[in-house]
Amino acid sequence: MSAMLYALGRWAYHARRLVLVGWIAVLVLAGAVAAGVGTGTNNSYTFPGTESQDALDALARTFPQFSGTSAQLIAVAPEGRKVTGDAFRAAVEDTVAQVQQIDQVAGATSPYDGTTSSNIAPDGSAALVPIQLTVQVPQVLPSTEAALQRAGRQLEKALPDGSQVAVGGQLFSQTDPGIGASEVTSLGLAYVVLAITFVSLIAAGMPLVTATLGVGIAVALVFAVTRWVTITSTAPLLAVMLGLAVGVDYALFVISRHQDQLKRGMAPEESAPRAIATAGSAVAFAATTVIIALLGLSVAGIPFLTVTGVAAAAGVAAAALIGLTLTPALLGFAGWRAVGRRFRPAHGPPADGVDGAAAADVRAGDGSEGRAGAADGRDDDGDAGGAGEEPSAPPPQPPPEAPVGGVFGRWVRAVTRWPPVTVVLVVGLLGVAALPALDLRLALPDAGSLPQGEPGRTTYDLVAEHFGPGFNGPLLVTGSVIQSTDPVTLVDDLADEIAAVPGVASIALATPNQTGDTAIIQAIPEGAPDSERTERLVHALRALEPTWLEDYAVELSVTGYTAVGIDISSQLGGALVPFALLVVGLSLVLLAMVFRSIVVPVTAALGYLLSIGFAFGMASLVFVDGALTGPLQVAHVGSIISFMPIIVMGVLFGLAMDYEVFLVSRMRESYLERPEPRRAIHHGFVGSARVVTAAAIIMTAVFGGFVRGGEASIQPIALGLAVGVACDAFLVRMTLIPAVLALFGRATWWFPRGLDRLLPHFDVEGAGLAAEDALADWPTPGARPAIALDDARVHGVPEEARGLTATVAPGEVLVVEGGSAGERTRVLLALTGRTPVSGGRAKVAGLVLPVRAATLRRRSGYALLTGADDPGEILSEASTGARTVVLAIDGAATVPDAAGRQALARALDSTRRAAQDRTGEPLTLVLASEHEVDLVGLLPAGLRIHSVDLGRVAAGAPAGVPA
Repeated sequence: MSAMLYALGRWAYHARRLVLVGWIAVLVLAGAVAAGVGTGTNNSYTFPGTESQDALDALARTFPQFSGTSAQLIAVAPEGRKVTGDAFRAAVEDTVAQVQQIDQVAGATSPYDGTTSSNIAPDGSAALVPIQLTVQVPQVLPSTEAALQRAGRQLEKALPDGSQVAVGGQLFSQTDPGIGASEVTSLGLAYVVLAITFVSLIAAGMPLVTATLGVGIAVALVFAVTRWVTITSTAPLLAVMLGLAVGVDYALFVISRHQDQLKRGMAPEESAPRAIATAGSAVAFAATTVIIALLGLSVAGIPFLTVTGVAAAAGVAAAALIGLTLTPALLGFAGWRAVGRRFRPAHGPPADGVDGAAAADVRAGDGSEGRAGAADGRDDDGDAGGAGEEPSAPPPQPPPEAPVGGVFGRWVRAVTRWPPVTVVLVVGLLGVAALPALDLRLALPDAGSLPQGEPGRTTYDLVAEHFGPGFNGPLLVTGSVIQSTDPVTLVDDLADEIAAVPGVASIALATPNQTGDTAIIQAIPEGAPDSERTERLVHALRALEPTWLEDYAVELSVTGYTAVGIDISSQLGGALVPFALLVVGLSLVLLAMVFRSIVVPVTAALGYLLSIGFAFGMASLVFVDGALTGPLQVAHVGSIISFMPIIVMGVLFGLAMDYEVFLVSRMRESYLERPEPRRAIHHGFVGSARVVTAAAIIMTAVFGGFVRGGEASIQPIALGLAVGVACDAFLVRMTLIPAVLALFGRATWWFPRGLDRLLPHFDVEGAGLAAEDALADWPTPGARPAIALDDARVHGVPEEARGLTATVAPGEVLVVEGGSAGERTRVLLALTGRTPVSGGRAKVAGLVLPVRAATLRRRSGYALLTGADDPGEILSEASTGARTVVLAIDGAATVPDAAGRQALARALDSTRRAAQDRTGEPLTLVLASEHEVDLVGLLPAGLRIHSVDLGRVAAGAPAGVPA
């Protein structure tokens, strides 16, 4: 991957104007599409498969009067007076008549109707007017909402002084969230942190540019698809929050690596693509994990949550793509100005920011060759050449090193001095902080979570004050009574039984529909919609359903917005464990792929669980227990939005793996250089802690900006992510993990051989790029052989087989002989990138193996002639690629008769000529045969033939000496 990203970064650097204009054009186009076809967000929640949703769907068919949304008008009399006075009553009834004439209103019930006396407060201080609409919330016209509010204001004017009127209910229970001052302030804080980190105002602005552009594109795409997909207002806001956070972080990682390289003297046009190849690999890995986790939200089986996850994943994907392409383009515009003046060349950069005189020797090609092999100061220790030299003396022991210094050096030395103490303290602290999560209560947002002053919140509070909290969340008990001969009496009997259930305050309505086939009973709970009492009542009513079926032969269901919220909370709670298993299992596999370790992925996953517990505990402390509600401007206390836990788990998983990769990869790199566990932890930590610290501060600031005074459905998510990121970065990754790795010592890097063979490799720190750098001028500077092998070993070929050594020029022939037929086939597959080269050095078509195996597969062909009826056709198909320059032919020696061999010889010659005409380069052939002599007569005369022998090496003999 690193080589591919290097090529991408180099192209973006040199085509920077095209890249910048291209992304701006994408933003404009996405915005135009969103404006042209988007219909806006839709805060209607549906939860297929739940009892409450199924009952609502049935009610919409049989009792359409209750299929739409509803509203409430409450009129409160002046203190010391009652709403039953004649003047007060007349004004209210006039307003009821007026409301009934409003478009989309199915009906409004007067509180003075004898059948609905429950709509007058017990003390006579307030009157409630239920309003039923014909459509659901998304279909309600703005003019309808405005007319209802206008009717309320007119009624307040008509009532005696001191009266209060508010219009709210389900229709006004939610508001569309937006971006406020605190979110903008968080971006300002991010810029300050970036400026301090980079010590460059130009470099500090780049992450904000890339993040803002990515967010704009993602949000525009989300709004564009609202024409075809139902998307809640939470989805685009979550995309903004995540897009800003990860967009800034991804650019931060790349620019930080670029600055480090510039400070070591590397030219900008070499440093930018190299930063993309190294830090960009980790960015791609981190973005992939976040996207997978967000798409994993679909395990809950809830449509709106799946859509929310996809929208957030789109924001992360946009941030990653822009970070990997626009960042190197912006670095191209900046040139040497990306670092302070004291790090720039003495003569200063040219006008366009490119220092051509100091540029590395970047050669033409596809990004696989010609990089400055020593540009980053690495020493190959002779590995790139001198294979035949005898060592004159054992290498000297490295001199003693001074302990790592600075703030981060002192910190990592402190936390690893007594690892068991650090582990116990951190785990104990996070365990205690997670205890409030045991009281976590989940619910859907309602009008009680709106900010003070909103009409819906005012109505909610007045209804709770004068009628009791249950009036804000009535329960509907409904079912078919078609078999009854007296549905009215049946419904009355059922209502009496329901009224006797503990927790039911009153029965507001009990009636069959006009056709007498469906009953609806509206029960008012004693508790608030999100209270534990109401949840217990719902379960109690559902426990009575079998009894009603036996006694009355009717199948009833409990539904309503409150019951829906309870059902969805239960469904989401049940999905947490499968989702946790998914993300933890994913982290184990991905980190095992990256670090080839058992300890690292296991400790990383356990640390993630500690961070999740801390995030849930702090969220519960604030939004359930009420701590810090004033400073954070929390509008509602008592419950948390139902999908907060699963979203926080998904997002925090990706970010935790992000920090794990950036910190531990540096530790692993140090360990491979010098296998001293404690030293590797210290040096790796110091090399990456500055960037991780800045990233965590920025993440916390961006997420925190959505907490104070934010929208009720986003506040708990933002707080959970803010404290979760801070905990994971500073307490888990930068404190606990170094201590745990120090505790395990060398065992940290143990990995079973079986797993090593089974799991693919994922290069996140540019190891492949380093391998290409080491072989850039091999076998000799300036040479471009078609095939270069030096003691190369192939996966699946026994270790006692001789290593392959050869140098083959373009257009020549390499014959693989000896060994078994299967071993020879594996060598042919390896030399065309189709099976791994496991040892030694190998370069085919200028591509280092196994690093560039994927590219080599596109530039080579493999033909199996054994048992073929028409070898010529097979050769033609295998070499028809537009860039095929190497062709491996297996089974050529198995053609028995003379006529067939002559036809094969002609086909080989024709294939060579056609390939050269197509590519402009001579075709290099690789053939396999037990003995080279078996190929006599098949190859055109005049071709130079090289051979490698898979014969066994005698035990104890040096490499290259046959048995």
